[in-house]
Amino acid sequence: MLNFIYYPVSFIMWVWHKAFGFVFGPDSGISWVLAVIFLVFTLRAILYKPFVGQVRSMRKMQDMAPEMQRLRKKYANDRQKLAQEMQKLQSENGANPLGGCLPVLVQVPVFIGLFHVLREFRPGKTENYFFGADEVRSFVDSSFFGAKLGATVINTQYSTTTLAELGGNLTNQLIVMIPLMILAGIFTHITARHSVARQAANPAAMANQQTAIMQKLMLYVFPIGVVVGGPFLPLAILFYWVSNNLWTLGQQYIVYKKIDAEEREMKEKASQQRNALAPRPGQKPNRNGATPSEPEVVEQEIEDVDSAPARKPGAKPVNKPKPGAKPVGGKPANRPGGHGGGNRTQARKGKKRR
Repeated sequence: MLNFIYYPVSFIMWVWHKAFGFVFGPDSGISWVLAVIFLVFTLRAILYKPFVGQVRSMRKMQDMAPEMQRLRKKYANDRQKLAQEMQKLQSENGANPLGGCLPVLVQVPVFIGLFHVLREFRPGKTENYFFGADEVRSFVDSSFFGAKLGATVINTQYSTTTLAELGGNLTNQLIVMIPLMILAGIFTHITARHSVARQAANPAAMANQQTAIMQKLMLYVFPIGVVVGGPFLPLAILFYWVSNNLWTLGQQYIVYKKIDAEEREMKEKASQQRNALAPRPGQKPNRNGATPSEPEVVEQEIEDVDSAPARKPGAKPVNKPKPGAKPVGGKPANRPGGHGGGNRTQARKGKKRR
């Protein structure tokens, strides 16, 4: 039914077992453990870009949290209008809430596929998807410090083989399984705490009650569930869980650091642009209120110098009288069309000639 999941999972695990079996031997428990671990690493490497998109989408959703809260209050009684406005807001900001779920959704079928493939490693079975009879027998006979990778401590209806059937004993199984269970719980808690710490930077997002409940589940319920559920899982699943959380921690550190650097660079560029457009001390704005740029100021100064009247060497600068001020020396200024002193003198000369 789910062969489209089982075959890819078994193929990746088969490839890595071939690679590490060449180094450590095909029947070595280390080869099988590394095959499971690098199955995780292969999957997470494929999902690296979707994870980056998930982080970016989460950042945008956090930035939109105040506006989304305002829309919820505004359209509290109109769910259809609220959904339209939410979709419009997300479209304008390029946020996709479903995109952030892709890495998690992909890991779920891989976990189911690995769990099923490990259950099919049973004594006497001749094939297990990509694994042949010799490889099935190699997995059944191999052990990791005396612990069987396909065995569980507590058998359930989903356990097709018991620890005794695989040739293991409870003491060796617990010696290896208990530390892995504790590590799985610790790494799950650390991974969740790291994610919650990033969300805590946005108080608006933290104010959401659903977000607060989800964070408590991530911090405490999930890690405890891993520890409590460990005895019911095959030992190889615990290796899968620990390696998956280790990869997540390292990936979060790298991706968050990269995105923080990009955001700082964008803020610095925006600050530089604002400083470049801001008026300099003593600089006057244009008539339309805009601040002239530096080339415009220089051109204006050159025009002012060119339009100024030339003065002879040694000549004193001519100061224009202020409006309403008396002329220097008490002499009236000649006014065109007026009755100043110059016009009277010309009138007297005209009478004498007559």
